[in-house]
Amino acid sequence: MSVRRVVVLGITGSIGAAALKLLRRFPDRFLLVGASGHRQTEYARALAREFSLSDITMTGSCSEQEGRARIKRLLSSCEAEVVVNGIAGAAGLFASLEVLKTRCTLALANKESVVLAASLLHAAARESGATIVPVDSEHAAIFQLIAAHGAHAVAQVVLTASGGPFRTFSKECLAHVTVEDALQHPTWRMGKKISVDSATLANKALEVIEAVQFFRIPVDRVTVVVHPQSIVHALVQCHSGETYAQLSVPDMASPLLYALLYPDAPPAYQTPLDFTSGLSLHFEPPRVDDFPLLRMGFDVARAQRAYPIAFNAANEEAVRAFLQRNIGFLDIAHVTAQALQEDWRAIPQTFEEVMACDTRARMCARTCIAQRWRER
Repeated sequence: MSVRRVVVLGITGSIGAAALKLLRRFPDRFLLVGASGHRQTEYARALAREFSLSDITMTGSCSEQEGRARIKRLLSSCEAEVVVNGIAGAAGLFASLEVLKTRCTLALANKESVVLAASLLHAAARESGATIVPVDSEHAAIFQLIAAHGAHAVAQVVLTASGGPFRTFSKECLAHVTVEDALQHPTWRMGKKISVDSATLANKALEVIEAVQFFRIPVDRVTVVVHPQSIVHALVQCHSGETYAQLSVPDMASPLLYALLYPDAPPAYQTPLDFTSGLSLHFEPPRVDDFPLLRMGFDVARAQRAYPIAFNAANEEAVRAFLQRNIGFLDIAHVTAQALQEDWRAIPQTFEEVMACDTRARMCARTCIAQRWRER
């Protein structure tokens, strides 16, 4: 079997770490031909030496425009077969669109690309003949379940959420959550932003929007349940009444390996679950009154237009302010809700229009953050 040429965008982040784990484990299957990072320059240099790269493209010390130009040059020069997009946040959209121009497989861990501009992604993939394979564990599971049973057979998609570190906290306790508390996820090891999103359930809200837009299913056919063990990654309920689930130990390497080798079947990698060991699975409904960002996610997925862009941008700004200790934990939802009060009924048709909406939403969020700061 031939060796696949791989580029990893965001190699210094948590997705990058998972990808590197696989590249080291299967040197006969993958060759790293290019990579980008945002910061951690010394670590990036060490990786370049390890994988015999002449350089790793760094974007943390340059302007946004120059960073995009560097990503574009990287992608055009590598002749990759698979590109992992592990860039965090809305900044990953440009890279996703550039990858799709090259006709290679996009292993998409940047859910914001779909939230902001699913129609642009689908159009770019159609035009070039490229393939998009989701890497989020939930969407990777749905992707595989639909492939196995057929989209026509699926009546309902069920996304699971760990519930985050505050699953059992009262509203009063949530008001006193610190940054350190929010970064202690019970199941996954992730970056700071996504750890906070998991704590507020904003991450699950984004995944609801992503599921609706990527798989083109009505929002009323998407459900979220809390599953603290994070063993069941997603379920599909069929029109015939059966429910099928994908179960595995929580490890990002599994959906990544599937995407890296798609459409070929991945080799044995994980130890299978032992159902004779007393394994138990627990499910419960999410507490949307205490974690309102999840309800907002459903509302935004239903509204479509530019509302998903505004939701994502405002949440990103609010999380940044929380991590900088400028607002409280519950203020994240308040800031996001305030930004959504603006008119987002326009339908962006281009990347530039998407980013203009993103910029406007961030300005709305920053105004609200400044007001919350003055009120403290």
